[in-house]
Amino acid sequence: MRKDVRILLVGEPKVGKTSLIMSLVSEEFPEVVPYRAEEITIPADVTPERVPTHIVDYSEAEQTDEQLFQEISKANVICIVYSVNNKKSIEKVTSHWIPLITDNTDKDNRVPLILVGNKSDLVEHSSMETILPIMNQYSDIETCVECSAKNLKNISELFYYAQKAVLHPTGPLYCPEKKDMKPLCVKALTRIFKVSDLDNDGILNDNQLNFFQRTCFNSPLAPQALEDVKSVVRKNVSDGVRDNGLTLKGFLFLHTLFIQRGRHETTWTVLRRFGYDDDLELHQDYLFPQLKVPPDTTTELNHDAYLFLQGVFDKHDKDRDCALSPEELKDLFDVFPYMPWGADVGNTVCTNDQGWITYQGYLSQWTLTTYLDVQRCLEYLGYLGYSIVAEQESQAAGITVTRDKKIDLQKRQTQRSVFRCNVFGDVCSGKSGFLQAFLGRNLMSQKNIREEHRSYYAISTTYVYGQEKYLLLHEVFPDNDYLSDADLACDIVCLLYDVSNPYSFEYCAKVFKQYFMDSKTPCMMIAAKSDLPEVKQLYGCTPLEFCRKHKMPPPQSFTCNTAAAPSRDIYTKLTTVAMYPHARLRCMCTCNRCTFCLCQNLLNSELLQTVRTKLYAVVLSRHVSQADLKSSTFWLRASVGAAVVAVLGFAMYRVLLKPR
Repeated sequence: MRKDVRILLVGEPKVGKTSLIMSLVSEEFPEVVPYRAEEITIPADVTPERVPTHIVDYSEAEQTDEQLFQEISKANVICIVYSVNNKKSIEKVTSHWIPLITDNTDKDNRVPLILVGNKSDLVEHSSMETILPIMNQYSDIETCVECSAKNLKNISELFYYAQKAVLHPTGPLYCPEKKDMKPLCVKALTRIFKVSDLDNDGILNDNQLNFFQRTCFNSPLAPQALEDVKSVVRKNVSDGVRDNGLTLKGFLFLHTLFIQRGRHETTWTVLRRFGYDDDLELHQDYLFPQLKVPPDTTTELNHDAYLFLQGVFDKHDKDRDCALSPEELKDLFDVFPYMPWGADVGNTVCTNDQGWITYQGYLSQWTLTTYLDVQRCLEYLGYLGYSIVAEQESQAAGITVTRDKKIDLQKRQTQRSVFRCNVFGDVCSGKSGFLQAFLGRNLMSQKNIREEHRSYYAISTTYVYGQEKYLLLHEVFPDNDYLSDADLACDIVCLLYDVSNPYSFEYCAKVFKQYFMDSKTPCMMIAAKSDLPEVKQLYGCTPLEFCRKHKMPPPQSFTCNTAAAPSRDIYTKLTTVAMYPHARLRCMCTCNRCTFCLCQNLLNSELLQTVRTKLYAVVLSRHVSQADLKSSTFWLRASVGAAVVAVLGFAMYRVLLKPR
């Protein structure tokens, strides 16, 4: 909505421009009328639309043509005033004023015009028969109002219509020549219909219509009013109502009817509620709400956003196969102005045997977008109508900004769900195969990937001690001379070398020494292509000795040349180290059977968390009196309790550090 409205009154001398303004302000006809009234500002709380309104007068006697041109360029709406009893002033509307205004306004941004027939008290007939052909000839003319400054007839209505012409213009919505809505308006209303169609069945049922009504107008429709609306549509459109629900055709007909009956504000209220501006484009403030992301933090989708995206997936997965076919994906993104996901997405997330994005892959791609480019994610959620459907203030409500990574390291715990692993390795060392293996693709299936569809990212879920986490793998292009901050910023570094290439490990060693030897980012060495014969690496020491020297876990063997899907154990290990970078993990397995895994699962279990919470509540809520503090029995019990806790803690510590 505009912040203010500027109305300019023009016309021939002595048609009553100044009298109209003064009659509006004083609510009586002025006895003495100056050549020109000073600019008047009407406060927002006085106007029907709650918008400050500036009314500007023009006088040929006091102003130059240059001043007039400046006022025309600043005006939001122009009222051309004529006298109903003066044919010459009516002729001047088309011969002088409309051409003058047209020449001094932008062709692509026409100013709406209001024709004002003043001095209606002096004649008994109407001038509308003369004015209607003019209105039909010029599409910029919004309406015509006959009024009288002397007896105050239609004065307030005149300025209301002028204000309405700016706030709810007809031009962007409707084409008078074709007597139909313009393509941009149809496109916007079609998106609104599809967003409101929560089950994607092509109709708005009573519940969806009431939700739409509450969303736009803050009140539901009465049952009888709902039936009346559908009855009107049935009488005028053959396919407007189906299965007692409103179809897209019926929805568009209703808005055409609103516009034709002069109720533009109804359609504009709907459009603006769904984020559209005066040019019927989604407003930048709607697509990109303010979201502060401090340094050393990351962005993730919260629970509400995942629920919304799950609903969008279910809405478009018509065959219920937990995957989106190309047609279903196209239908999902039909509310977007462009296709947001390219062919590389199929090689970034998990797909089914047909190459269709699965439910898990769909959520993973959204997680990736949120992590790498949160502004793009906000834009996408805006197109899907997140703030409308989820009833949130904006898309920013669906984003969680994690705390500073330094705090996680200090507290030795993290609440993050997404962990980034940057994969370094020499050319042909197997980085791309490592990424694709994470998505369940063996070497044979990877050969079908076209080069132009290749992705340098792979994201999927892993389970660390019973907790589901996202691991984001990023393949870093080998370039020793320069690595950007994005290449270095991650939760864990994966140094990958080819066991069958004697020169492959040297690159990993150089990258580690140059960039990560003195950093706090944990690193892990991967011995790729372990199905091939291992050769001696031509470096000063073996990979195992290198890892021991720099206090890294021993090299982890990996191959994607398997008959079935490659093992995911290595990815769980990477996620575990990323989650616990401070821990010197003696156990690197993911078996969930050894002592370390069992203890971690116990520590993370809901039962232990519940017991601990209740124990804290009992201890903290216990009232300790002064007598207790002086009692030797109390202190004896406290000492025994502390000793028991210390012994149990030490025993648990020894168990965790016990070698397998």
